[in-house]
Amino acid sequence: MIQRNIANPIEKTGAQILLEGILHHGEKTIFGYPGGSVIPLYDTLLQYPEIHHILVRHEQGAAFAANGYARMRRKAGVCLATSGPGATNLVTGVADAMIDSIPMIVLTGQVFSEFLGTDAFQETDSMGIFLPIVKHSYQVASSKEMAQTISEAFYLANSGRPGPVHIDITKDAFLEKTQFSGFPTPEITGYKPTISPNERQLQKVVDEIKKAKRPIAIIGQGSLISGAEKETLEFLEKSGIPCVQTLLALSTIPHDHPQNLGMLGMHGQVYANYAVHNADLIISLGSRFDDRITGKLASFTRLAKFIHFDIDPAEIGKNVKDILVPIVGDLKNSLEKLNPLLEKTECIAWNTQIESWKKEFPIEKVHDINYDKAKGLMRACDIIDILTEETQGNAIVVPDVGQHQMWTAQGYKSNIPNSLLFSGGLGTMGFSLPSAMGASVACPDREVWSISGDGGFQMNLQEMMTLIQEGIPIKIAIFNNNYLGMVRQWQEMFESGYSFVDMQNPDFVKLGEAYGIPSFKATNEKEAREYIKKCQKIEGPTLIEFHIAKEENVFPMVPQGKDLGDTIIE
Repeated sequence: MIQRNIANPIEKTGAQILLEGILHHGEKTIFGYPGGSVIPLYDTLLQYPEIHHILVRHEQGAAFAANGYARMRRKAGVCLATSGPGATNLVTGVADAMIDSIPMIVLTGQVFSEFLGTDAFQETDSMGIFLPIVKHSYQVASSKEMAQTISEAFYLANSGRPGPVHIDITKDAFLEKTQFSGFPTPEITGYKPTISPNERQLQKVVDEIKKAKRPIAIIGQGSLISGAEKETLEFLEKSGIPCVQTLLALSTIPHDHPQNLGMLGMHGQVYANYAVHNADLIISLGSRFDDRITGKLASFTRLAKFIHFDIDPAEIGKNVKDILVPIVGDLKNSLEKLNPLLEKTECIAWNTQIESWKKEFPIEKVHDINYDKAKGLMRACDIIDILTEETQGNAIVVPDVGQHQMWTAQGYKSNIPNSLLFSGGLGTMGFSLPSAMGASVACPDREVWSISGDGGFQMNLQEMMTLIQEGIPIKIAIFNNNYLGMVRQWQEMFESGYSFVDMQNPDFVKLGEAYGIPSFKATNEKEAREYIKKCQKIEGPTLIEFHIAKEENVFPMVPQGKDLGDTIIE
């Protein structure tokens, strides 16, 4: 039994201390890819059989897998790569985690410390590269620094507004021995996240809610990050305020809750957008008012007063400048203190108006308006409906980025919180397959579906071999329209014609079979349902290629530069 904290110092290598630190902080999984600078760490891994190292097929896959793993566990996932190209291959996945506030420990090897700055083989300035896309970047050049650094890194990644923390470790720091006596409690000068809100500010929130005639709550990902689903629902039910959800917050509130208007923003529900556009009080619970939900900012702020709950004070006033009541603190903690103070609002005219919009613009009607665009071929939105029915809304669903992502966000009716995982702020194609892989490792008893377009799937399809080697049973759905669909839609709507969006694709079924994955091709809804059911019965990974209409567009849509009141439906 390895002892994590010890009274009497003993001699250990830097590699041993690093792995001890990962275990000490409650992690037993590493997604990684070996190389020259990290060979000593991989050699030491053999001494730690309790750590499950998953050999990905590309370092970007390691970063995205750690991302999906962290989202499901709500604590830092760990990815590992060697120096130089190994480190740079992690960058996109780390940037994705940073903008979406996902905690990760990003480990990169580095050349021997004596060669730093000499342009040695596979040397890059990893600290300089990662610094803009992480909460903090460390370089460890001695094993003596390892215990303190790993303690600080986990603390930074998981606390406050979570995010990735990078540790660059020279090869000699892995090999060097030092006296080890455990992991110190981190104390970082100048870093003290505010957890508890100012209670006088909470009373102001109550007062403003009482005065409002047309209030709306925007539920952001902060609700999921803080584990505040229960408190958020209590806030809505005690106050009577209707809510919308951002893309990253979807599945926070039960999809069929009468106060839930669904997703707002560029491809949000018409009535959700109209409600926000016409509100006189907007209460943001852990969202950052990014451009995809505000549309034209001047119009977004034209009528409403704003209350903004956020753990990151830098987000308050960043986009929406005039915040009437700012609340800095952990959302769960803030709502626990606010909810007992709330009283039910009586906004009868406002609720009647919202119900009128819901009846006039249901998503099914919007999809049917654009039915002719499918030209009789299978529609992606119908596949999402079938998937909801066959999984009963209980699966973890991880879309990639593109049209299928928006159809999934509009149509998959999740019953379990934190079960829809999206690449939000960075919008990274290639996200789905490795992130779904990480989510499945974190939740091995859950049904997991990776949904990709034909373009995004080909960016990280190599991870199918990781699924086979590790026995990770995710179900892969490829929506194939032989186009880069979202770019094509924008070109059709706003440009003079198509430019480099036609996709000549492989036979995805044969490709899946080459990896040893049972694979199927669906060309109609009957086959779609049949193969979804079949894949659910197969142990291990499976793949379905859905041939969908080539030129169907995603609606509703707010054209870029327009406001939420300009939502179009065809």
